[in-house]
Amino acid sequence: MIVNATPNGWEVIYHRAHALLAAQLAGQWRRKDAPVRLYETIAAISHHDDLEKEWEEDILTEAGAPKDFMLSSNADVDAGVQKLADLAKNALYRGRWVALLISMHISRLNEGSRGKGSKLDKLLDEQLQNQQRWRKELGIEKEEVDAAYAFMQWCDRLSLILCQQELPDDERFLEISKGPEGERYDIMQRSDNLVVVKPWPFQNDKFTVNVEACDLSQVKFDSSAQLTQALQKAPIKVLEWTFVKS
Repeated sequence: MIVNATPNGWEVIYHRAHALLAAQLAGQWRRKDAPVRLYETIAAISHHDDLEKEWEEDILTEAGAPKDFMLSSNADVDAGVQKLADLAKNALYRGRWVALLISMHISRLNEGSRGKGSKLDKLLDEQLQNQQRWRKELGIEKEEVDAAYAFMQWCDRLSLILCQQELPDDERFLEISKGPEGERYDIMQRSDNLVVVKPWPFQNDKFTVNVEACDLSQVKFDSSAQLTQALQKAPIKVLEWTFVKS
């Protein structure tokens, strides 16, 4: 989960909600420049964080605060590998294209940990084999798949910038990442709170996206179970951003 401090406690955004925001952004992309199999790609974006089940995990820091996903440890490597294996397996129920993109996401996030355990190495090898097989079965070139995955990464990154409150002050620009065509994109929030992206990649000149967040008024918790209960009872607020073409 994504955790932001507030004056009275915490703002918590579930990872699946962040992924849904990423999918909203993907749906706004200019159609003539959209990647292949756009709707299946949006499905992959929407479901790429389905392995995160905050209510089943240790979600507290040692100080008793809600644990932001950036603070998560890799102490139990085998358990993490099983979660990734389940994500890859379940993605296939939505089709090979969705499974292919999510498999590439697993590879990108975990190849740097190769060598830390035999189970992880085996999983990473399986992902590379699956990716090659699915590309061949789907009859699609690697360049097109890479562009679609870059699109997925771009939407994921932009969603995280919004959810983690990373928009700079004073109308300064922040790099998002490179898009599916390899071009760099930057984001800026104007003094009137409207959001600008340059160059403008979207279909419409103005649109609004949103994400739901839990508003916790308690600062410290005694257990993950107590925090889970508080999250389930917490008021829900809707965070919105309106994008405009400058």
